[in-house]
Amino acid sequence: MKAAVDTNLLVYAEGLNSDDRRREARALLQRLNGRAVLPAQVVFELFNVLMRKGQRSPVEARWAALQWCEQFPLLEVADGSTWVALELVEECRLSVWDAIVLATAELGQCQVLLSEDLQHGFCWRGVTVVNPFAAPQHPLLEALLAGD
Repeated sequence: MKAAVDTNLLVYAEGLNSDDRRREARALLQRLNGRAVLPAQVVFELFNVLMRKGQRSPVEARWAALQWCEQFPLLEVADGSTWVALELVEECRLSVWDAIVLATAELGQCQVLLSEDLQHGFCWRGVTVVNPFAAPQHPLLEALLAGD
C-alpha cells in the first residue's frame, strides 16, 4: 500500500504548530518511510507556508522542502492530472490545490492520502483521505503502519 502525504503533515513536522503535533507528525513520517510519496504540489505549498507563516527565507524554505524530497519520492504531476483535478473541483467542490494533490495521488496509484484538511474517510477513485491524527486510527492507516 502506498500513501501520499499532504502539506499539513510536513508543516507540522517543521514545527509550525505545537511541539506535540511536531513530534506526532515526525514520528508518523518516520514510520512511513518507504511507503509514502510527496505530490509535487505539496512541496510547493510547503515552501510557501514556510516563508509566509514560518517567516523563513527562500533559501531556508527551499532547503527544508528539498530535505523532505530526499526522504520521500516526489510524485510529479502526471499527464491528465489537470483534467482529473478540474473534474474533482466541479464534482466534489474541492479547492483547485487540494484537487491537484488528490488527482496526483490517484494517478500515482496511491491508496491513501494522509491529510488533516480534507474530509476524513472521503474516497475517490480508490484513494481514501485519512486524517492521521484522528482517533480511532483509520483501518487503512493501521494497515499502512503495520509494515513496520
